[in-house]
Amino acid sequence: MTSSDFKGEGRLDEDEGFGGGCSRSSSLDDSRVLESEDSGFWESPLPGLEYCNSAPVRSNSSNLLYKDHDVIFSRSKTLKKDFPKYDFKLDRLSESEKKKIIENLVKIQKDGTLEVDVSHDAPVPSELLELDSVDSVPCDSGENIFKFSKIVPTLKIAILVVGTRGDVQPFIAIAKRLQVFGHRVRLATHVNFRNFVQSHGIEFYPLGGDPRIMAGYMARNKGFLLSGPAEISIQLKQLKEIIHSLLPACTEPDLETGACFKAQAIIANPPAYGHAHVAEALGVPLHIFFTMPWTPTNEFPHPMARVPQSAAYKLSYILFDLIVWLGIRGFINDFRKRKLNLPPVAYYSTYYGSISHLPTGYMWSPHLVPKPKDWGGLVDVVGFCFLNLGTKYQPQKAFAEWIQQGPKPIYVGFGSMPIEDGKKIVNIILVSLKETGQRGIIGRGWGDLGISTDIPGDVFLIDDCPHDWLFPQCAAVVHHGGAGTTATGLRSGCPTTIIPFFGDQFFWGDRVHKRGVGPAPIPIYELSVERLSNAIRCMLEPEVKLRAMELAREIENENGVKAAVDAFHKHLPPELPIPPPLSDDPPCPLQWLFQAIERWCCLPFTS
Repeated sequence: MTSSDFKGEGRLDEDEGFGGGCSRSSSLDDSRVLESEDSGFWESPLPGLEYCNSAPVRSNSSNLLYKDHDVIFSRSKTLKKDFPKYDFKLDRLSESEKKKIIENLVKIQKDGTLEVDVSHDAPVPSELLELDSVDSVPCDSGENIFKFSKIVPTLKIAILVVGTRGDVQPFIAIAKRLQVFGHRVRLATHVNFRNFVQSHGIEFYPLGGDPRIMAGYMARNKGFLLSGPAEISIQLKQLKEIIHSLLPACTEPDLETGACFKAQAIIANPPAYGHAHVAEALGVPLHIFFTMPWTPTNEFPHPMARVPQSAAYKLSYILFDLIVWLGIRGFINDFRKRKLNLPPVAYYSTYYGSISHLPTGYMWSPHLVPKPKDWGGLVDVVGFCFLNLGTKYQPQKAFAEWIQQGPKPIYVGFGSMPIEDGKKIVNIILVSLKETGQRGIIGRGWGDLGISTDIPGDVFLIDDCPHDWLFPQCAAVVHHGGAGTTATGLRSGCPTTIIPFFGDQFFWGDRVHKRGVGPAPIPIYELSVERLSNAIRCMLEPEVKLRAMELAREIENENGVKAAVDAFHKHLPPELPIPPPLSDDPPCPLQWLFQAIERWCCLPFTS
């Protein structure tokens, strides 16, 4: 453990908007009463928790530097309400009967499209839609508002992230800001990203699963857990490794320092899948953050579904959850029984795949995708969360000189996506650039593009370069449509062509096109010289560039990282439990010392 685990940084500059984290110069009276309009909430600092003298404020406030003002928050609804037990017909069916119903409702096309049959008024779709309303917590518009002074507990927070580097990167930005408040933050993700996480001063813990294997599976099968038995077994093995690594990520000491860690709050993205079960076992609040829609809505389908029928948009979220549940329910319940000491769960009446009852923050700009009208107060659209890696980047001399030798180039790259025929893809890119008379930059990525191809002088091949430095040097960008890459390109004012491989990449491609800042997306299996050349010409049209610059200005005025941390603090429950040690946990060595350090860091100075 380092001193940074518990240190308070005093205060941020005013342009950052907040006072410091857990500061020794703060004044904290343990008997201080936090004002509440509802008795029983925040009546005094919670026993067993240390506090710091900074607290979040409303994300829509223009002045985030508060001194002695009170802050008003809606009461948190992080805890699932006790709903009456519903007698669903589905719960009375056998597993084979349930599978048959889903097979009749859902057809998976070769291009990955999920088609939902709602041509007849069947009772089963209606009952499935009722599941979401059963477990969703209604949002009140003005009731249950309480006031409290700006004092928040410093917490041990586990961030559980499953995915590629683009999924991990925004959570590093959130973790860094959480540390400003004095929180001890552990980011648990795949071992591939250990150095990336630790290079930003964030505590790392490894999760199971290999993102390269998972990305390859998703690319081959268009994102679904539906394919041949061999493919299914590979992906289920990956998911099982992930799920069984979640509890240690929230409870085990740091692997390098031995510092004890028991999560008092969990932040996760939905593909972790076991996050809700671990939070239930530990009795701690859970906040979902994600870069693509996962909350059911009638405004657009699940990104993994691409449902062509608007009447089935909301149903697509529920059916996607059901399909996944059918594949993982066995080892989820085994995990609950053997590792968490929890009873097994049935899916339908409890709807454990849904996140509708959980506070959820979506990390995209509302100027690109406005918050759906049927999402309640538990859901926040916080804005894109940028890590800003390019501020300290120094390009190689040859690359910097090449950029200055001619007009702005077109960037083409597919990041973490596996490429089956890289030579063919590179040839399409080179011919398209030549036909349109453009210079180009090709990002090799995980597909190793251009590694065995002769690259002409007006095209530059790069390995790794921060997109927030690179894209402002470009006239336009062509990429796979990962949420982070899309966000950086749009913030840079770049017209964008998305070549989706699977999942939410189609969603972002459609959004870019509808916003008028790029052509219609071109699925990777439809990429050709003609289509890419036409896309480049479209991006170079003056009106497209003008719209891209207008959107860039709107995104630049947002601060998604700050809004995300505000949302996390806003939705913390009124009473934060101290997670008890698991029954089979041995005492942690030097635990008394670490606790003393924590107390010392948050005690006021005495002169």
